[in-house]
Amino acid sequence: MIDLSLQRYAFFALAAAALFGASTPLAKVLLGELPPLGLAGLLYLGSGAGLLAVRIFSRVNARTAPGLKEAPLSGRDYVWLAGAVISGGVIAPVLLMWGLSGTGASGASLLLNLEGVITTLVAAALFREAVGGRVWTAAALMLAAGLVLSWQPQADLKLSLHAIAIVGACFFWALDNNLTRKISASDPVVLAMIKGLTAGSFNLALAFALGLNVPALVSLAGALMVGFLGYGVSLVLFILALRHLGSARTAAHFSTAPFIGAAIAIFVLGEPFTVSFGAALALMVVATSLVLTEQHAHEHTHEYMAHSHRHVHDEHHQHAHRGDEGPEPHAHWHEHPPMTHTHPHLPDVHHWHRH
Repeated sequence: MIDLSLQRYAFFALAAAALFGASTPLAKVLLGELPPLGLAGLLYLGSGAGLLAVRIFSRVNARTAPGLKEAPLSGRDYVWLAGAVISGGVIAPVLLMWGLSGTGASGASLLLNLEGVITTLVAAALFREAVGGRVWTAAALMLAAGLVLSWQPQADLKLSLHAIAIVGACFFWALDNNLTRKISASDPVVLAMIKGLTAGSFNLALAFALGLNVPALVSLAGALMVGFLGYGVSLVLFILALRHLGSARTAAHFSTAPFIGAAIAIFVLGEPFTVSFGAALALMVVATSLVLTEQHAHEHTHEYMAHSHRHVHDEHHQHAHRGDEGPEPHAHWHEHPPMTHTHPHLPDVHHWHRH
């Protein structure tokens, strides 16, 4: 049974996966007009530019919709953000492009399935996130499902520096996910906007340096729009899920993206329904169910904390106000006194404790 009060933000991650998964078959169509690195740059740039427009619109309308206000970036947030942008927007794409230059497409597709599992490993080993048996099992099932979905008989998986580079790209995207988790209490539109503009500018500059010609207007507009929805809006939803679920669980849900892309290719683009897709889909459903039905409750202690994020006055938010904070939900700097209690929870911004 799904506890919607606890797991409702999982649907943000699934929606993010749906948008990103839908962008994959569309990106394949665009690949006929654009080289991979140029397309990646335009997708990221579309993400950042579209979210910049959303940001400007939201600032203009802030007075009429104060409940949409999010906490701004501050202090050490910029360090975490810089790490996320460099690892996920600069290093990972370069490693992937170089890895693809010496690895077959089918072999690369198999290796890219490692990102979800590596995200979980990084979350548990480096960031001390609590990851239970159900989540580990779900991550393994998602990996198996991805391998089944992308397996091709001619796949060549020789151990080489190019193959290692693709695994390295997965690691740096996993690091990006976990670093973004550290600042997920801040405005997700601003975070995704900065990541999109930075990664898009870098990848496009590199593509032009390698000989990219200015694309046709139709291809340019199509790539920017796909990027806005499949990368920008998707990333905003992904960050909101990170805020409430933690990295490992969000990654498990987001690992459904390839299946959504494959389903669209089958039912919209007319590709054949295969036994491998059916088997992978069954594994995906089991994995998603394991994470959605997870129950985690024990006595835990909240240490003193002071931060800013969007919130309502629940049991974790019983603090004084100046009077100018606006209606709930609202975002402002507030303090959390020490507290010990028991209730079901996930590793959100208030439940980052040892087990």
